Parts: sequence; C-alpha cells; structure tokens
Amino acid sequence: MSRMHCSLHHSPPPAPAISPSWDPYLAAEFDQPYMQALQGFLQRQQTTIYPPVSQWYEAFRQTPFERVKVVILGQDPYHGPGQAHGLSFSVPMGEKIPPSLRNIYKELQHDLGIEPATHGCLTAWAKQGVLLLNATLTVQEKRAGAHQKRGWETFTHASIAALNEHRQGLVFMLWGKYAQDKGACIDENRHLVLRSVHPSPLSAHRGFLGCGHFSRANAWLETHHQTPINWRLAEADKQRGFDFS
Repeated sequence: MSRMHCSLHHSPPPAPAISPSWDPYLAAEFDQPYMQALQGFLQRQQTTIYPPVSQWYEAFRQTPFERVKVVILGQDPYHGPGQAHGLSFSVPMGEKIPPSLRNIYKELQHDLGIEPATHGCLTAWAKQGVLLLNATLTVQEKRAGAHQKRGWETFTHASIAALNEHRQGLVFMLWGKYAQDKGACIDENRHLVLRSVHPSPLSAHRGFLGCGHFSRANAWLETHHQTPINWRLAEADKQRGFDFS
C-alpha cells in the first residue's frame, strides 16, 4: 500500500502510520485518483500545514479499527501553531484549552460530575476506543477550511462507512450540522447516533450543554456488553502511565 507524503522543503518525510487494523478498509483508498490528486495538492503547498505529517493519521493510529467504540466527528484541525495533533477537538499537553473543548468539559461536568481537566489532550479517550476524527485531516496555518473539498472528506467518509458496515453497536456523536451531514450514512438500527448543536461558544447554549451524550454513550456500551469509556481524563491518563500532574 502506498502512503501519502507532503514535502514543504522538497524532501519526502517519513510515511504516516496507520494502525494495520484499518488496512483492509482503507488501504485501497491510497491508490485512488482522488488521493493522488490530494497528494499533488499538498506537495505543491508552500505554506505551513498542520498537523505535522507524522500525525495526519493519528486518530487511526491511536484507535485501531476493532477497538472503536465511540466516534466523535470534527471538521478541521486547529490552524494555530502547536494546536493540531491529529485528534479532533484535542490539543497537545501544554497548549491552551480551546473554547469548544471547554464546553465539552462543561457538559461532562453537568452530565457525569467530572471536574474539567486542566489540559486539552484527549489521547486517553482515543486509547480507550474513542475515534477522534476530523473530516479534513490537514489545514493551512491560519486558514481554517483551506484543505476542504480536496479529497480528505472522501477518505474519512470511507472510514465511517467501514465502521458502519463492519462493526456493530457503536456510538456516533454528531455535533453540529457538518458532522450530522457527514454521518448521514450511519445505520441507526445497528448503531447509536447522538446529535446536538456544535460545542462552539456560538451554539453550545442551544442544546449541546445538557445533551447528556456521555452518559448515554456509556449506558449504550454497557447494554451492548462493552466496557464504558472513562471520560475522566486525569484518572484515565494516570491509569495508563501518563501522570501529567
């Protein structure tokens, strides 16, 4: 299987890593004309691209196909320096918590009584089976949406379609119209689809805050004989050896 490369300095970087568990469902996508066109587009860019190429497929690396329990769909990576690291809504340790993620933490506190985390890194969720997937996997610095409609959406749609068809009993959290439109293919007879407005400060008060999605997701997982997600980030991180205190 070929892997896409992006060269901003005319030398190819290492091939991005995807968990091999995704290969049966996504391998063929890398040889499709749309991905070749996307590769050419990215190679021609003379501007900074986020996240780093090694993290374009971080969501797939952190959450193998067979371990996915919950899917949280985002739209674009963050376009500021140091923010994007390949997981939707998440930022690396030490970065300021973005406004939408602060509202996610507020809802967690309202829903499950979980105190807001002091950091914005959601890797602990990803390792438990929460696929933190952006529809577009790259963005130009300081230009939100700059890489939309270039092919990424086709690739990420293929991943959602594969989960919909080949897995059973997943939870899809679709926040905002964009995510809801992208999740239109999901079979609600086989999966739980939770919808609300986006957690952005512009809309969170219109239905995201108070939606109860986190407790509903865990109740569904337990009903389907799966271990619920530990949404308490500090505790989850320490259980896996990541003590950020």
